[in-house]
Amino acid sequence: MVEREEIERVAENARLNLSGDEINELQEDLVDILDAFESLDEIDTEGVEPAFHPVKFEDGTRPDEPGTCLSQEEALENTENTEDGQFKGPRAV
Repeated sequence: MVEREEIERVAENARLNLSGDEINELQEDLVDILDAFESLDEIDTEGVEPAFHPVKFEDGTRPDEPGTCLSQEEALENTENTEDGQFKGPRAV
């Protein structure tokens, strides 16, 4: 059981101003969450290897090979923020 004092202490540490109704609602939600985790403890996992990625993951990078480059006009054609043939950005200083 999650005690009301625990919720109040955590809320204070997180600087949350919770009403009494919110605390009661959180208390009920936390009990449900902890019950769900307890049901997971009942599952027999003896001999089961951990699955860090449920789907096989392969390296998604490609070789870095030179290709055709955009011309200056092609690179700048989709922006209005240009000056002297270059991208113009906000002043940084």
